[in-house]
Amino acid sequence: MTVAPGPTLQTARLILRPTAAEDLDGWAQLMADVEAAQYIGGYQTREAAWRGMASMAGSWALNGFGMFSLIARDTGLWVGRIGPWRPEGWPGTEVGWGLLRSAWGKGYAVEAAEAAIDWAFDALGWDEVIHCIHPENTPSQQVAARLGSRNRGPHPLPAPYQDLPNEVWGQTKAEWKGRSS
Repeated sequence: MTVAPGPTLQTARLILRPTAAEDLDGWAQLMADVEAAQYIGGYQTREAAWRGMASMAGSWALNGFGMFSLIARDTGLWVGRIGPWRPEGWPGTEVGWGLLRSAWGKGYAVEAAEAAIDWAFDALGWDEVIHCIHPENTPSQQVAARLGSRNRGPHPLPAPYQDLPNEVWGQTKAEWKGRSS
């Protein structure tokens, strides 16, 4: 298996590891699902999904971080992507998520985001974490709130997403470390 450089994290039910070539089927499935992909760039063909996946692997190689591939420990299946992300022009240091519809409602997003946020603060030395969320994406707003983030209001994204509504949710490292779990 060819995996981008970076750490592997584990939670009770999940493995978070950098992007691997074998993730393409899951990545393409996520991006081909109109509902699941609605707020993470929209529907994409398999070829476009490959480019997005390669971009994430490149982020690991160039920046030392990127979204982790999310693997269910009990099945070994790829169920989504989650973790640190900051493309050029982004409004801040983000921990974002996108999960296959079959993984929704299981608490995976919160469980994995907690591990990814801990890692971003501890290993990357970030001072804050944000989440860019479309105002109509209630499930992601609920995840952000469960993580202790607050809506900081509207903030534009860089091209090619500049025309999409976006709200920045977030918290500082001190707020994260001071929360009651």
